[in-house]
Amino acid sequence: MTTPTPAPGTVTMYSTTWCGYCHRLRKQLDSAGIAYDVVDIEQQPEAAQLVETLNGGNQTVPTIVFPDGSAATNPSLAQVRERLGV
Repeated sequence: MTTPTPAPGTVTMYSTTWCGYCHRLRKQLDSAGIAYDVVDIEQQPEAAQLVETLNGGNQTVPTIVFPDGSAATNPSLAQVRERLGV
């Protein structure tokens, strides 16, 4: 399965509507001015499969995918900034 990559300077967040960690990270990304797309893994089964692949069989969110194709699970804002170089 190929991981779709976001545009440079942005991230893709795999999330659910009820995930508190996802809501927190979204607020932090908004405050930092970092653009992101959200993919709800409960609405898109193929996204849930991708998250499982990236997380050793677990549907752990937030899972963030970076423009270089790498991913991080429940990263801090500092980690996202570092990976984006901002």
